[in-house]
Amino acid sequence: MTTQVAGQKMYLAGRWVHRERTIVVRDPQDNSFIDTVPAASKEDMLACIEQAREGAKIAAAMPVYERMDVIHKAADYIENHKEKYALTIAREGSKTIREAAKETARCIQTLRISAEEARRIHGETIPFDQMEGNDNRVGYYQRFPIGIIGAITPFNDPLNLVAHKVGPAIASGNAIIVKPATVTPLSALLLAEAFAHGGLPPKVLSVITGHGNEIGDVLVTHPAVRMISFTGGVEAGEEIVRKAGLKKISMELGSNSPVIVLEDADLEAAVESTVSGAYWAAGQNCLSVQRIYVQQSVMRKFESAFVARTNQYRVGDKLSEDTDIGPLISEKEALRVEKLVHEAVEKGAELLTGGRRDGAFYYPTVLKNIPDESTVAKEEIFGPVVMLYEVTDVDEAIEKSNEVSYGLQAGIFTKNIDKAQKAIARMEVGGIMINDSSDYRIDAMPFGGVKKSGLGREGIKFAIQDMTEPKVVCYKLSN
Repeated sequence: MTTQVAGQKMYLAGRWVHRERTIVVRDPQDNSFIDTVPAASKEDMLACIEQAREGAKIAAAMPVYERMDVIHKAADYIENHKEKYALTIAREGSKTIREAAKETARCIQTLRISAEEARRIHGETIPFDQMEGNDNRVGYYQRFPIGIIGAITPFNDPLNLVAHKVGPAIASGNAIIVKPATVTPLSALLLAEAFAHGGLPPKVLSVITGHGNEIGDVLVTHPAVRMISFTGGVEAGEEIVRKAGLKKISMELGSNSPVIVLEDADLEAAVESTVSGAYWAAGQNCLSVQRIYVQQSVMRKFESAFVARTNQYRVGDKLSEDTDIGPLISEKEALRVEKLVHEAVEKGAELLTGGRRDGAFYYPTVLKNIPDESTVAKEEIFGPVVMLYEVTDVDEAIEKSNEVSYGLQAGIFTKNIDKAQKAIARMEVGGIMINDSSDYRIDAMPFGGVKKSGLGREGIKFAIQDMTEPKVVCYKLSN
């Protein structure tokens, strides 16, 4: 007797719906079956957008206290089921169970901050009498929701990055349609479940599962969708810009994050921070430490300690509390990283440790003396690979840090405030962490980059600014 798997439903404008066509969700660790989700059609997305038109009106009419209440109840629901959420993140993605638990905790915080920021969507009074002949005018501006937001989210933070789009959208009175990564849709559906239990009115939120080449263009190009919030690769981001038309666009794209370690740094702290920053989520992290520029006088000591700490990282079963690094999102991705490392070594790079693949697992890897023409020197690796470079001083380190076409975040380890300030002023990045790795982030801060690393900023308050428009009100008085 064959057991029929019912599979998950997608959340279309407040309704949980099945579809005959499905997508299989598998655990990248062993390719085992987890579940199925609907493979939405173009017609599904068009119907969803039509429902979202009404949802935008409903959301805009919700008083702030109701928006706050719904978001807090969604956060409560996740907190009460946090083990379920963490297990889902770990199983469908690359994170270990410890990393998944931290992502769940961050998602709860992201939603709670969103609820609080809903009460702080302020305008300002405008002194119209600053211009001669306008003595009898007074007024102000206030912010209004833009309408329908389309969100396209990646696999590497399948819950919290979705929350970073959904939380601000609902807080600011918008409708939102989420198209999650095809390989990790279950966490996004669980977020929709939390909002359904939180009492969010139908049609305000949709989570539509499907293949990007079938439904992505519909979401991106539809004139009723007034903003696209995208997190993903540069090529996909550039394609969205070309297709989107006249609408707001917010993008967090790739990176090749540098960290500078100067001779006066606390080397033990620098090693611990940069190792963690390099290998979190198997290096599949937009903030992942990729390049480390170390001053000559401390290079040998730093290199020895960094390699030793790297070799202590335990690669294995994601669901074990003892594991530090799980698999990449697929064997295909592990093969891609393996190819990049081999290319660098063939061109002259020195392999200090790692460089080994086992299925979808890729062992933490450290390279040195990397030729400038190597792909890993210029592009985002998105895997557990770090490159060490020797520099003479902070000026050379800054210059080399800026040579790539990305600029998301950076780090510098030094006790010299003048050198830190020089890095702050001259490094071409959206954020710089002093005495911390590039990987540091809290959910309330503005987050985004320059150059090919993206457009605009996430972080709840800053996302809300993008998701609202100022409207000027001016009264002409009779006297």
